[in-house]
Amino acid sequence: MGTLRNTSPVVPAKRRSPTQGTDSSAYPLQSIANEGDSVTAGSGEQVDHLYKVFQQFTQSMTPHDAVKNLQMFGADESIIRAVRERHDAESLRIRNLDEPSSVFLDGRQTWYTGPDMDNDRNWPALIASLRHKGFGDENIEAIDKSSTKVVALLEHPKQAAFRTRGLVVGFVQSGKTTNFTAVMAKAADRGYKLFIVLSGIHNTLRRQTQIRLVKDLVESNPGQWHQVTSETHDFRPPPNPKAFFASTDQCLLLVVKKNAAVLRKLRTWLSKAGEYLENCPTLIIDDEADQSTVATAKINPLLFDVLSKFPKVGYVGYTATPFANLLIDPSVEEDFYPRDFIVNLPQPVGYHGTEVLFGRELLDGEDPADLPGGHDMVRIVHDDEVDDLKPRNKKEAATFQPAVTRSLQAAVEWFWLATAARRARGRGNPHSTMLVHTTTETVVHEAFKEPLLHLRSSIAERLDKNDARTLDRLRATWERETRLVPAADFAEDKVAFDVLLQHLPKVVRETKIIVDNYRSTDRLNYEAGPVTAIAIGGNTLSRGLTLEGLVSSLFVRAVSAYDTLLQMGRWFGYRDGYGDLPRIWMTEELAEWFSHLATVEADMRRDIDRYMHNPAETPMTFAVRIRSHPKMAITNKAKMKSAILSHAAYGGTLVESRFFDVTPEGKARLAENAAAARSLLHDARRHGVRAEPPRPETALFTQVPHDDIAAFLRSYEFNERSSDAHRGRLLDYISRRARKGALKQWSVAVVGNSLAGATTDRCSLGADIEVRMVKRARLGHESELDPESESVFDGVADIKTLSSRRDETIDLDVTGKELGSRERILALRDDQRPDQGLLLIYPIEPESKTGKGGRLPLDAPTDDVVIGVALVFPKPRPGTSDSDVEYWSADLSGVVVEEEDLSVLDQDDEAA
Repeated sequence: MGTLRNTSPVVPAKRRSPTQGTDSSAYPLQSIANEGDSVTAGSGEQVDHLYKVFQQFTQSMTPHDAVKNLQMFGADESIIRAVRERHDAESLRIRNLDEPSSVFLDGRQTWYTGPDMDNDRNWPALIASLRHKGFGDENIEAIDKSSTKVVALLEHPKQAAFRTRGLVVGFVQSGKTTNFTAVMAKAADRGYKLFIVLSGIHNTLRRQTQIRLVKDLVESNPGQWHQVTSETHDFRPPPNPKAFFASTDQCLLLVVKKNAAVLRKLRTWLSKAGEYLENCPTLIIDDEADQSTVATAKINPLLFDVLSKFPKVGYVGYTATPFANLLIDPSVEEDFYPRDFIVNLPQPVGYHGTEVLFGRELLDGEDPADLPGGHDMVRIVHDDEVDDLKPRNKKEAATFQPAVTRSLQAAVEWFWLATAARRARGRGNPHSTMLVHTTTETVVHEAFKEPLLHLRSSIAERLDKNDARTLDRLRATWERETRLVPAADFAEDKVAFDVLLQHLPKVVRETKIIVDNYRSTDRLNYEAGPVTAIAIGGNTLSRGLTLEGLVSSLFVRAVSAYDTLLQMGRWFGYRDGYGDLPRIWMTEELAEWFSHLATVEADMRRDIDRYMHNPAETPMTFAVRIRSHPKMAITNKAKMKSAILSHAAYGGTLVESRFFDVTPEGKARLAENAAAARSLLHDARRHGVRAEPPRPETALFTQVPHDDIAAFLRSYEFNERSSDAHRGRLLDYISRRARKGALKQWSVAVVGNSLAGATTDRCSLGADIEVRMVKRARLGHESELDPESESVFDGVADIKTLSSRRDETIDLDVTGKELGSRERILALRDDQRPDQGLLLIYPIEPESKTGKGGRLPLDAPTDDVVIGVALVFPKPRPGTSDSDVEYWSADLSGVVVEEEDLSVLDQDDEAA
């Protein structure tokens, strides 16, 4: 049964004396004490100095133990408190970074606040390596920020026991390896010792990952790392495993395939290390975490066995296709649902993803003007060519002979033209690759080689002879394609045909035809110098492996699962210096499927972003929804066995105003919102039925027509940060449901301060309604908690929670009913008002001063009233759809959740 706490107990690390095994210069606080200086409250310099000491302590112990060390040396409690507040403020800043967005288990302590450039070794070395590869400062800064957030969501390595499970969602070919390399470097700098990278299921990807990690981590710090695996060999158990873990001087690096035989050897080897694993903080990176990890009879249990060997272990899955990971049953301990955190990496600058190439559908509430339309880079392979490019079934594969069809020849000739143009430009990736992917049958891959060799010889010969027909055709192709996708759209200069023609004959002659599959020996190798190659293959070219300089692709393989199809898009990625040149040849149906996948990705990521802004939601209380498709599966059936059909849009949800602009500029909006509330109540009295209020200081109307609700929503303006409360999406949703017979009638209630002894002022809302205002103080901003913070409060107040669960039952008969969870309340609404919505109006006292929970006064710039709004939507009736889109999600019904946070009600309690 899943719970809202870590699966292993977390106890304070055993503290050693700061002097043990060190000299005093490593601990400036001790040096001060030895010199007889007192560390007492006073100047900001003393706080600054002690904060630096505190940061040094936290590199080798938890923040809790670091505070104890400061106390042990007699530092003044007021300074210690100021130091801890600064650390907490910095931790809060890291947690609340907008990029990358994330959602994480409530109560997780953020201990890592960023690298220490004076003392860290691995992260500074990685920066140098990235710069050597041509990474600009902007990209390095983005990697630094996103990797810091991931490390901050791990556990401190000095804790006695922990087990963390997280998921990082990236994009295909978008730099996930670079991100987890940065996470490893920073984790190593803080004391993680063993790093196991699970690198797919193919040798090519494992080898590529090993090479990259060695260059970026090991060679940059050769004395800090020991490779247990190598470029040429997967895991081979070294003798005497205890010796590896007895030493704390080096980090251990293993890059292993998710292969049953390899994992068994690793499990056995770790078992022989015994008690030495107790002091070995371990980070397991699962690259391509949706592949083999989820719902596999062999790999899944073995991975869990490996994980279970470590008392202190963090598991972080990385994938661009997290569909299977997000549909796991969270209540099953042995599986790998990301119960602790989900991080959504932003789409990097200069990245070519599904939207760029294929476009996508409009999501609810989006402005069509903001919708990416996709560049004109996809060329259609007509149905009459398909049978010449791939066998219709496995039986035909043995004797299949492919033909150089119109599309295949066009794709190859474009590859040569684009490669020649890139050489004329003289910059960017030195490699240039074309992909031919039509089937997984290796015999068919081999059959393509001879026709392509013949085409290469034929074109090379015609170019040597300056054949006029060939040159005219190639010139016409170049001019047509460069008109369809102008180079200027990518800040590039168009290369004249006569200029690229100077490079074209050499490009054609140097092109290698390489068959790359699990049986072939002639593999793509980008390590030995610049490569110009046409690669023919299947699965080995379809996941994880980067095809360097990919500029032309012919793809007609029939695949109808989201994750498999999206991973085959090797054309996604960075195209520095040739963003205008990539082209893809595929069937019209496949192009439509990729456009749908672009919509699925955008919708899924918006779900993660939506919950990131609601601290009450965690991976264990919300399930990311994934759009379905009539002809495509989300993933294979085994990985979806625990998935359930989920509501779409707003069915069964609560939407409320949480953010308020309290700057002088926000005064007009507050006044307009108050006027909108009074107008709605006026309409509710005219068109609805006034009901007996269930408690004092409230008012209730039922049977209010949905047109009145829509009119209110067109006038009331939610703050932009209330991402759920998007006016366009709300209006679209209510309109759709009303056309299907639901949400035609609403209850409208005013919720005032009904606590006994309340002394808040009263306000008039018209319609004969006068109630006491409620208090909703705001959360303190980091700049108000930490005077040294570089951040500035922008005047948008975050009240965190507006409504309580009891308010959601204001129009229901709850006599003798057991309430508590939202599910029970929704069930009661299904029984009494199954097709009706509820709109709650909260008149908020503008000052809202309270001493509760460290909150600050709202101090809204109005002499009237601040209006907060909550909308409660019923679930759709069984057998009916909430919208035109069907979704699947993980089943969270078996997860135990915490009781409601009632602190929102405490703010109104004057006596408390």
